[in-house]
Amino acid sequence: MRTLSLAIAAPVLASTLALTAAPARAQDGAALYNSQCKSCHTLTPANSPAGPSLKGVVGRKLGGSPGYLYSKALVAKGGTWTDARLDAYLTAPATFAPGGKMFNRVADPGARAALIGYLKTQR
Repeated sequence: MRTLSLAIAAPVLASTLALTAAPARAQDGAALYNSQCKSCHTLTPANSPAGPSLKGVVGRKLGGSPGYLYSKALVAKGGTWTDARLDAYLTAPATFAPGGKMFNRVADPGARAALIGYLKTQR
C-alpha cells in the first residue's frame, strides 16, 4: 500500500515543486540580469553602447539587434538564439565565439537557466 501511495504522491509533489519553483526562477533570473547584465545590455528595443538589447533575444538571429556592431566571430556563427545556444554562450562566451566582445560568463547552470527563463519573458 505504501508503495502505491508513494507512486501516486511523487508525481504530484514533483509537479507542485515545479510550479512553485517557476516564479522563483524568473525572479532569480531578473536579479542576475540586474546584477551582471544590465550594465552592458538593455531590455528595451534600444541598444546600449556596450552591448546589444536583450529584448526578444530568444529566437532572434545571432548578431541580429539592429544598429549594434557585433563582432565578426558572433555573426559568423549564424543561426538563432535558442535556449541551448544561450546556455553555451553564457557558459563560455570566448569558447562559443572566439574573438567576440562578451567577457562575462555565468558559471552556475541553475543561474544560467534562471537567466534564460527571464530573458524569454522579455519580448
